[in-house]
Amino acid sequence: MLSLNRYKHLSVKGDLFGGVTTAIISLPLALAFGVASGAGAEAGMWGAILVGLFAALFGGSTSLISEPTGPMTVIMTAILTTMVASYPEQGPSLAFTVVMMAGAFQILLGTLRLGKYVTLMPYSVVSGFMSGIGIILIILQLAPLLGHKAPGGGVTGTLSALPELIINVQFGELFLGAITLAILFYFPKKYRQYVPAQLVALVSVTLLSIILFDTDSIRRIGEIPSALPTFVLPTFEPEIFTKMIIDALVLGTLGCIDTLLTAVIADSLTRTEHDSDKELRGQGIANMIAGAFGALPGAGATMGTVVNVQVGARSPLAGILRAVILMAVVFVAGSLTEPIPMAVLAGIAVYVGINILDWSFIQRAHKLSTSQMAIMYGVMLLTVLVDLMVAVGLGVFISNILVIEKLSRVQSEQVKAISDGDDDDVPLSKKERRLLDSAHGQLLFFYLSGPMIFSVSKAISRQHRHVSKFKAMVIDLSDVPMLDVTVSLAIENAILDALEANVEVYIFSPNRDTTMQLEKFNIRDRLTPLAFCASRELAIERALEVIASPNEAKTER
Repeated sequence: MLSLNRYKHLSVKGDLFGGVTTAIISLPLALAFGVASGAGAEAGMWGAILVGLFAALFGGSTSLISEPTGPMTVIMTAILTTMVASYPEQGPSLAFTVVMMAGAFQILLGTLRLGKYVTLMPYSVVSGFMSGIGIILIILQLAPLLGHKAPGGGVTGTLSALPELIINVQFGELFLGAITLAILFYFPKKYRQYVPAQLVALVSVTLLSIILFDTDSIRRIGEIPSALPTFVLPTFEPEIFTKMIIDALVLGTLGCIDTLLTAVIADSLTRTEHDSDKELRGQGIANMIAGAFGALPGAGATMGTVVNVQVGARSPLAGILRAVILMAVVFVAGSLTEPIPMAVLAGIAVYVGINILDWSFIQRAHKLSTSQMAIMYGVMLLTVLVDLMVAVGLGVFISNILVIEKLSRVQSEQVKAISDGDDDDVPLSKKERRLLDSAHGQLLFFYLSGPMIFSVSKAISRQHRHVSKFKAMVIDLSDVPMLDVTVSLAIENAILDALEANVEVYIFSPNRDTTMQLEKFNIRDRLTPLAFCASRELAIERALEVIASPNEAKTER
């Protein structure tokens, strides 16, 4: 699965800078996501190390940086909370087993070559659920930002406990969190290219907390163990096995979407093209290994990837070096994390949540489309208050219905039924128009164009409703590249209605795929041997012969 071709643009200097820079960016985020998830800072660090390393080794992109992300952390938090609440002792093992299952699902998608279909969903749906995840991340950090442990119960639990949290606010921790957010929002842009604002906030506010507060008066992370993570034995509970599968599908799908959207951004920056299926397999391997060692799952991270490319990285070596640097931090400098205040990490997580919100689309949605705006806000609310899978499922379903309805209106205009040559919308030659006029209204010319999907079947039925008034019908499928089953059935019904009314049918269908689709319905067997014609003009001429001598034509069948 390792491909040396991905290293053909290797730049030692660029990849080294990329590895160092992205490691610096990842450090505060990994700590923040680890604490936010409830699995601990070490789970976030090892998630950044393991996911980043194995996704770089086995992925399909040259410059993608993979690590725990805001969306993945939100879902993992919900999974871990639910599992621990149901099974206090086995909960963590069950949660990380779900991570392994999600990785296996991603490998399956990549193996089946379904990568290109993962991101085929309306942008309003993607925007809605990403913004919903951002809101969830912000809400879940309100308790630690106010100086309290998370009350449990997810979004609804936090919101219901919010009045009590505000009344009992710990002003010292709120102050530290507010200073953290102020640095993140107002750190000068000209300095961000040299040092990430998250690291500045982490270091400076931690030092401030040491100066202003006693060690015990502020909740702090504590020391990260300087040892390899413990292996997690896959654990299953029959009572919740179905839920574990659903959670794994949600986590795996979100990871796929997050990764492939980021890979597209990386492609646009590097003028390269990633291998979607290989990338999914690489992400799946990485998440399976992360789950096996109790680390947070991850996906392609937009900020890390963009910075990686901007500093000159052009091969997976940057991602590998980044993982090695973070591993060295854990083994050598794990004790340095001990004084970091929880409120600082909460502030960093809130900042990430605010950035996840799709502000660009939120500001313009009402100008673009009322229906798409409604879908976006609907998916957002369902994501926050109900469930991600329900939100995405309903959003995609409603969006597709609206698209099909619009497509149906457009394609219905491509179904024409005429009996004279005066209709300019039908592409007939001058001779063909003269021949059609010579039928004196006794020939129905039925013209279809464009891909014909099921939404057009009603238009076909409507157009051939009065076929019994004619003596012959010509069906022109020369401009139809594709027929689906529903439209084929509609054409079959039109032909059967015509035959029942003693109307002769001739068909011009030069497209091989279209003709084969019709033959699956045994249409050729129901018509005369001369029914399928080599040209439109020949079809009209044979129809005119029937009109001129109907008795002779009937004997051909």
